[in-house]
Amino acid sequence: MRYLMLICGVEEQEMTPREQDAMIADTEAWVKEMDGRGVRKFGDRLRPTDTATTVRVRDGETLLSDGPFAETKEQILGFDLVDCADLEEALDVASRHPSARRGSIEVRPLWPFGEE
Repeated sequence: MRYLMLICGVEEQEMTPREQDAMIADTEAWVKEMDGRGVRKFGDRLRPTDTATTVRVRDGETLLSDGPFAETKEQILGFDLVDCADLEEALDVASRHPSARRGSIEVRPLWPFGEE
């Protein structure tokens, strides 16, 4: 089953250069491990929320807003699409992601189009 991992955290969270280097190295190691296991299908970082545009259609009119829709302290910083045997494996994969130590990772099963 495929799961989307939404990697959440605080964009402005300060990290020392050493912490930032360690996070990058740990993330690269996680990607290499999950790619090697064949569970990670695709993933990437996202640009900052100030580059986002939210789209809504109300009464046939398209409304555009700068920034993300939700007002929260945490933002979605990246994502990974994983294919795991079950939720237990997906949660294990997420718990190994370095960003889980500083922020949170929301794990959601995909709902394939046409499936009830």
